[in-house]
Amino acid sequence: MPDNASIYVFYDAVCPICRNDRARFERWAGKRAGDVQWCDATEHQQVLREKGVALEAALRSLHIEKEDGHIIEGIEAYQLLMMRIPVLRPVAWLIGLPGIKRALRWYYDRWVQRRLKREGRWSD
Repeated sequence: MPDNASIYVFYDAVCPICRNDRARFERWAGKRAGDVQWCDATEHQQVLREKGVALEAALRSLHIEKEDGHIIEGIEAYQLLMMRIPVLRPVAWLIGLPGIKRALRWYYDRWVQRRLKREGRWSD
């Protein structure tokens, strides 16, 4: 998929940090920000379900639908977003390294779990 192809990003729009991350991405992406369609996972849960993604999974991890319909999530989704911003491309490469990727995934999963528990939206 070319770098500039449109993608759909399913994120937790209730989360203030997630909303801030979105705004930051849009600011850094500049004119390319329009290539990304941001979708609140809660509002688009039927679309996600049709693609095999449960709402709970979408709230726990960033999901992106690429132009070809393929869904990626987690660190790979963040990498795809970062690759669209030239200054962040080295970071995208770095977070894809096996040891770093595994550690980031572990940390991210725990951070999201704590956030959702604090908000009363985590079910074990």
